[in-house]
Amino acid sequence: MSTTNISGSRIAAIGTCVPSNKFNNIIETSEFTRDEVRKVVALAGVRERRLASESICSSDLCIAAANQVLDSLSWNRDSIDALIMVTQTPDYLLPSTSCVIQDRLGLSKDCASFDVGLGCSGYPYGLWLAAMMLTSGGLRRVLMLHGETPARFADNSDRSVALLFGDAGSATAIEAVDPVTVDDWHFVLRTDGSGYKDMIIEAGGFRNRFSDDPREHCVHMNGANIFNFTIKCVPPLIHDTIQNAGIDKESIDYFIFHQSNQFIMKHLMKKLGIQQEKSPISLKHFGNSGGPSVPLTITQGNLNRPVDRPLKMMLVGYGVGLSLGSALIELYPDAILEHVEL
Repeated sequence: MSTTNISGSRIAAIGTCVPSNKFNNIIETSEFTRDEVRKVVALAGVRERRLASESICSSDLCIAAANQVLDSLSWNRDSIDALIMVTQTPDYLLPSTSCVIQDRLGLSKDCASFDVGLGCSGYPYGLWLAAMMLTSGGLRRVLMLHGETPARFADNSDRSVALLFGDAGSATAIEAVDPVTVDDWHFVLRTDGSGYKDMIIEAGGFRNRFSDDPREHCVHMNGANIFNFTIKCVPPLIHDTIQNAGIDKESIDYFIFHQSNQFIMKHLMKKLGIQQEKSPISLKHFGNSGGPSVPLTITQGNLNRPVDRPLKMMLVGYGVGLSLGSALIELYPDAILEHVEL
């Protein structure tokens, strides 16, 4: 079982970035009738989305967030030992987007940089990777970026996705600390690849690189299968994470879910017995931005942060892959939260 407890990691800062371009689903959508749009908005909960222009990529959003974080922390850029870029919307098929970002951020040539091709579950996976790297003893600071521009691969005539996606980027600064000064982080990571066709862009990769059907270059989503997967698999994922940590569910301050859609999240809250005030929803104003919706909800979810103790948070990602992961972490009062627009 991919269950891990990791000691000695701490989040120093989380930064998020969204495009400044706002799109109001109800007012500006022209592909469907006003009644159809209202029904979808009422179900999914996405009233407004942030859309990147064709000149803005995931890397641009993540770089803006990273610059804000590094400046706020006053971290010397040569002190970053590793850069992780989690994305399924890279700048190029090759080279890795992380290499482009390493140069644009002015990081040291001694900095290890690599991409991770995960979407909705990417934030817990990225934290796990960063924390694992810090336990090696040779690294002190890791910058974990997670950015997606899913609105750019959505077919505007496809009702299942057209009103759902927004674009966002994030940067999380993680550092190694004395393990006795912080609690362990707890992770559970799982995969069900039998459902890989439930959310897929069929063309553009080397399996089907040059399709003549433009629809195959857009995302196809089987919403019913994704819903069933989520409702079936996420509750035991959370239960096992809590059990492994040896704590009570009530001791968790916030459950931060990937902002898939309001309908799914409310089902999860009901099934898990989570009060709504413990599970903030941010997709009303930003849409479903994939994995970056987790850090975006942390910076924009109006969290109540005590000054005398850290927040205990359960971070949960699930979806495309099919893949899911949880991270039970603590966010200390001095951790910086930043948000910018591009």
